[in-house]
Amino acid sequence: MSSDAQQAMGRQPLLEVEGLRVAFGGKEVVHGIDFRMAAGEKLALVGESGSGKTVTALSLLRLVQNADLSGAARLFGNGQKEQKQQGPRDLLAISERELRGIRGKEIAMIFQEPMTALNALYTVGDQIAEVLELHEGLSKREAQAAAVQLLADTGIPEPARRARAFPHQLSGGQRQRAMIAMALACKPRLLLADEPTTALDVTVRAQILDLLADLQHKYGMAVLLITHDLNLVRRFAGRVVVMESGHIVEHGAVASVFEAPQHPYTRKLIDSHPERDVAAVAADAGAVPLIEAKALRVSYPVPKPGFAGWFSKGEFVAVQGADFHIAPGETLGVVGESGSGKSTLALAALGLLKHQGALTVAGKGWAVDRASDLGLRRVMQVVFQDPFSSLSPRMTVEQIVGEGLRVHAPELGVEARRTRALAALADVGLTETQFPSLLDRYPHEFSGGQRQRLAIARALIVDPRLLVLDEPTSALDVTIQKQVLGLLQRLQRERGLSYLLITHDVEVIRAMAHKVIVMKDGAILETGPVERVLDAPEHPYTKKLVAAALLE
Repeated sequence: MSSDAQQAMGRQPLLEVEGLRVAFGGKEVVHGIDFRMAAGEKLALVGESGSGKTVTALSLLRLVQNADLSGAARLFGNGQKEQKQQGPRDLLAISERELRGIRGKEIAMIFQEPMTALNALYTVGDQIAEVLELHEGLSKREAQAAAVQLLADTGIPEPARRARAFPHQLSGGQRQRAMIAMALACKPRLLLADEPTTALDVTVRAQILDLLADLQHKYGMAVLLITHDLNLVRRFAGRVVVMESGHIVEHGAVASVFEAPQHPYTRKLIDSHPERDVAAVAADAGAVPLIEAKALRVSYPVPKPGFAGWFSKGEFVAVQGADFHIAPGETLGVVGESGSGKSTLALAALGLLKHQGALTVAGKGWAVDRASDLGLRRVMQVVFQDPFSSLSPRMTVEQIVGEGLRVHAPELGVEARRTRALAALADVGLTETQFPSLLDRYPHEFSGGQRQRLAIARALIVDPRLLVLDEPTSALDVTIQKQVLGLLQRLQRERGLSYLLITHDVEVIRAMAHKVIVMKDGAILETGPVERVLDAPEHPYTKKLVAAALLE
């Protein structure tokens, strides 16, 4: 048993959940679960999407709309040391008015995506100050000063200036820090952290996790971490509760559960890390690279400050002097943090951005003309990061997957396109046996991993030679990520595909790539075979990325 877990056993109880059931329209999604938390404890609630972990956390504050809740969630203590201790309050039974006094003050929440959780119309400082004015009774001036101090506590540089910024003016890591500052404004006794690092780069992820640990120790609060990432659990929590399909299947000290998992589902989660299974690239000195770039440069016009901006524009260089090539059957990984230029490089490679320097696909350059570039579009296809937003919700599977054939093979009839669509879907593991009337379904009828398979089938149907994979697994659970990476590895072996893989995940690069490019601020800092770059990095930034990945 870990020291954290042992200490938790001797602490005062904070939260006791007993027989919690959550149902929507008569369909139960959380089935009578029980768990407990001690004051100051770090507990992780783990499971894949659909396991019920987020619904469970939201139910504690009754934030789930149209949900039928039953059972009990008892909060011990009253959060006021100077007042006489009260008995436990059942969060599911108390009045809405009383619960409003608990939300934000005694129990606070960090949401998964700060860009949607923060109000785009108000500055970050105003949103933090509002919590202090509401719960602490501070004046507007006092609340603004306290908001700046909270931002400073979370490590945001220039906190006074950042407090005057709107959410869109901050980076992803800064927005998450602002969300943490808001949650900690009233020094809550319990912090619910729902996937607080999922959308962040690997180095920022490590910083946020360290920040949460430091603040938890500083304020003495308990933290309920909701996540599907077991690496985060191993690094952060003292105890873990594993959920599958609305049931708790295992719980205990983190060290005990990870070293000797008892339930098959827990073992599956622990074993779901990317595995390398790529064939060596055949050496062919005469082969023309599928894509080759020399001194590739991409820039954007930006306004100059002051009066100079009235007469001329400045320039922001997003990619500077990039050299790379991809051979047939080869995977080139491009890794870096947000803002490093890796996605801009991919868009330029796809002929979607104007660029300087030399760039050829299958020996030909982009003409930036629809008719002239049509042949190259068939050679090079793309799979985007978020399959839910990249697939039209108004189109059927047949329309989505067969769309490329209507453009690149207009001579095919309806039946021929349907046959090709079914073959492409079968190639990615989706068949009518599993999904009756498969071609007539819509994207919302599929899970995240299945939607990503639809996106891959859409790209494969025109028989491309090169796929651009833009963060193809970052939005997926670990088990689904492993399945999708295995699918991509198989397709590469069977079809001889080449990949340009864009990601911030070092472990995905290690599993998939033959060569790797490390980018920062638009420049390539290091490049070479994946084993050499990741096992013996030379540049300090590469060392930082690899070290952050190993810590998780």
